[in-house]
Amino acid sequence: MRTGSEPTRARSPLRLRVALTLFGLVWALAAAGGFAAAGEPGWAGFFGAIALVAVVDLAVVVHHIRQGPHYQPGRDIPPYWPADDEPRHAGRPGRRGVWPSARRRSGR
Repeated sequence: MRTGSEPTRARSPLRLRVALTLFGLVWALAAAGGFAAAGEPGWAGFFGAIALVAVVDLAVVVHHIRQGPHYQPGRDIPPYWPADDEPRHAGRPGRRGVWPSARRRSGR
């Protein structure tokens, strides 16, 4: 169900995120190897942890790409504000931005 407030063809740049993740992964692995060869285990472990984060991010992004462009988080989480029967700016002037249901609850 569309409400008209969301873009019709919104896309997340997942392929760009894959490329940046691979770039970071290569540099993190190179830095970890360089520091390990130089005898700096603390820095090697730090960059190894960054490489591990990059691998996890890569797995998540590839999973999202394989789900396709119509993925939604779940049936109980709508990707839009629920449609109201009356417009949001109904009522007296100066009342814009107040949901009609909030006005009914507060007695206004």
